[in-house]
Order: sequence, then C-alpha cells, then structure tokens
Amino acid sequence: MKKILSVLFALTALLALMATSAMAADIALVTDVGTIDDESFNQSCWQGVQAYANAHNLEYQYYQPSADSDDERLNSIDQAVSDGAKIIVCPGFLFGATIAQAQDLYPEVSFIAVDVSAFDLGVEAKENVYCAVFGEEQAGYLAGYAAVKDGYTKLGFLGGMAVPAVQRYGFGFVQGVNAAAVETNTPVEVKYTYGGQFFGDANITAKMDGWYSEGTEVVFACGGGIYTSAVEAALNHKARVIGVDVDQHFIGEKEVEAHGYNPFLTSAVKGLQSATETALGKFFDGKWAEIGGKVETLNLQMGDYVGLPTAEKSWEFEKFTVEEYQALLENIRSGKLVVSDSLEAPEVSELVTVSYID
Repeated sequence: MKKILSVLFALTALLALMATSAMAADIALVTDVGTIDDESFNQSCWQGVQAYANAHNLEYQYYQPSADSDDERLNSIDQAVSDGAKIIVCPGFLFGATIAQAQDLYPEVSFIAVDVSAFDLGVEAKENVYCAVFGEEQAGYLAGYAAVKDGYTKLGFLGGMAVPAVQRYGFGFVQGVNAAAVETNTPVEVKYTYGGQFFGDANITAKMDGWYSEGTEVVFACGGGIYTSAVEAALNHKARVIGVDVDQHFIGEKEVEAHGYNPFLTSAVKGLQSATETALGKFFDGKWAEIGGKVETLNLQMGDYVGLPTAEKSWEFEKFTVEEYQALLENIRSGKLVVSDSLEAPEVSELVTVSYID
C-alpha cells in the first residue's frame, strides 16, 4: 500500500511539474482587472504580445487577477514570475502601486508598464521598469478639431475619472474644438463632465440622454467602458460618439442594421500594440538599457503613437478629409502647432462656450 501511495505521490508531483512547465512563458501579460478581449487596453497590449512572440518563436501567457486590487494584481505577477516569465506587460494606470512593489520584489524580472505615469507609480522607476505613457492631448485635439471641421457645433466630453490621461484627452479635445471654431469663425458649445467611474450605468446613460435631447450632436466618451452609456443614449437620438484608445468603429457596426448607422464618428487612438511590441523588442534585442528606468511619453514627435483611424471603413467624416487630417498631423509633429498637455482647463475664444458640469 505504501508503495502504491508513493508511486501515486510521485506521479502527482510529476504531473504538477509538467503542468507548470507547460505554462512557463518568456513573456507574460497581467490584465488590470478586465479580460484580454475587453476591446481596450488589455486586448491591444495582448495583441502586441502575441504579434511579437509569434514573430520570434517565444512562449507567452496571460494572467487575470481575481479581483480589482493591488494585492491581486501582485499575486498574478507572483504567479507569472513563478512560471518563469522574463518580462511582464502590465496595461493601465491601475498598475502604478503594484509595479512600485514588484520592481523591488523581482529585480531580475523586467516590466513594461503601459500607460502608467510617474504620478501613478508614485516612486522612481527602477532599471527593470519601463513606463510608456501617451500624448493624449494630441489625440484629443485631433478629434475635437475634426468634429468641428466636419460641421458639428454642439459637442460633449464624457470622461471616466479625472486622472491625468483622461484630463489630457479632454483638454486636448477642447483645444482642437477651439482651433477649428476660430479657423471657420463658427460658434461652438461644449458640455464637459466626468462620470467618476470607468463603466457605463443607468445614471450616466440618463445624463447623456439629457445632453442629446438638448441638442448635443457628438460626445467624446473617454474612460474605458463608460462609452456604453454614451452609445446607448446616442442611438436614441441618431447622434454620434467619438471612441477612445482603440478604433471602436467595429463596436458600432452591429448597430447599423437596427439603427441605420454606425454611432462612432471616429476614435482618438493610442498605439498600445505598437508600444508593447517596441518595448519587447528592446528587451529581447539586448537594448533594454535604452528604456529601462524611464517614463517615456509616446506622441507624434516620437512616432505614430496617437491619432485618428484613417481606414476607409472607420472614416465617417463627410466634410473633413484625410488630406486635411494628414496636414494637421504634420503641423503637430513638426512643432508648428503645439498642443498643451497642461492639466488646467484651456482658455478658449469668445466663439467657444465650455460648460464644466459636475
């Protein structure tokens, strides 16, 4: 009997070892709290991991925390390290406090913190951490400018929480609206609010429904899943929404049959996938020292890291042209046009009225 138990114990241990080995991966991604098909940060960064790993014959794995907490995010990192990950991708500002701990706990592991700012981190980034943040103000500017140039004059901004990335989107949006209003000598109204959360609900939907019923034509919905409330309300009024972070046009495609149009006018996007792939390349090419310990802002001066999608299916503008958009991009890229990244509300001309709503 003892021999049988001994054999069973050894077999169990062997199977456990094989399972662990099967999970071992060169690259790991830990989601913030959502899933790898969240149509936002996690999914875009995961696509970056997949693309790089598949192109270089590397193993990869993802981990999803069991709860929205720093402890659970750290537990997932612990598991990834135990499974042999050499580098871990962590998408979203929620990872700030977790990375601050993990960089000391695992100095032999490298971390790519996507959209984690120095403010989010709260401490100095160590040499095993690279933080990539984005020039959201430039993307917001492009969206606001394009909307007004396309003929929209009653706009809204619905932010999630008033964190720096969301604020930069919003204040960049206002700057773009103002520039286009001055250029076309057109009076424009903007309603501006934060929902205090990154998901939609009945209260936010009702607020957006009120905006649209009062004449708002387009709302820039900026803050994770909060866009669902803007879309729901927009569809009730044949109005439009501007998406964020990724090209959200595909989300609205399912509404065409039922409502006769896609509610997404455009999206202010970040190069989440390309930023992830580039950082992974630095690590595996032995050039991590070029980025390790840095908090780097990825904007148009750094490359095509922010902008509006120009694919024909995503370009819903009727008057504003791709050629005009490309010219605007180059003006920002060259420094001829400077978009402020200040977290103070921008000044606007007398043509633009901005109502900041609690």
